[in-house]
Amino acid sequence: MTAAVIHEYGPYTLYDLDALPEEGKQYELADGWLTELSPSPWHDHASDRLKDILRSAAKQAGADVYVAGGPNDISTPAGIRKPDVFVVPRDTARAAITRKARTYYASDLLLAAEVISPRSASEQVDRVRKMREYAQAGIPAYWIVDLEPEPKVAVFHLHDGSYALGAEVRAGQRVTVAQPFAVSFDPGSLTELD
Repeated sequence: MTAAVIHEYGPYTLYDLDALPEEGKQYELADGWLTELSPSPWHDHASDRLKDILRSAAKQAGADVYVAGGPNDISTPAGIRKPDVFVVPRDTARAAITRKARTYYASDLLLAAEVISPRSASEQVDRVRKMREYAQAGIPAYWIVDLEPEPKVAVFHLHDGSYALGAEVRAGQRVTVAQPFAVSFDPGSLTELD
């Protein structure tokens, strides 16, 4: 048995990321630095609900897409990210599954969504760094989901190489978009239990 070599103080590589022990923790790698993700049951529930909503809407729209999220990796210009929810063309997902690849290229994504974990190290990354990285990669749509003080979804669309706010919708209202397929839902439903 050999132990993986981890550079105690970085910078880190994809090989270091892959060599981390399976302890139930997830990390992202950006610009040579590892960031531990800080999900919570509330965060994970909202991510799962959003995936369900998008899958249902895609099916109803007849969209030939695949809706997924962590623990899949997304390769960006800065490194490896793990969006909470993302949408890719079904052919892209089929090819990844055939190759047994867990990493998608960010340029293949049609939508990336991040559920904010307030007061965590990843909050600034989701609101600032990922917005810049995902825009550089050409992902057409980026959603930021806030759960506090009430559920809210900010919908951004790629325009001239950066994201422009299309809508900011609070619980009790409806997020309605046509791309990457028609979907309409109340952000309040992200925290509901079935």
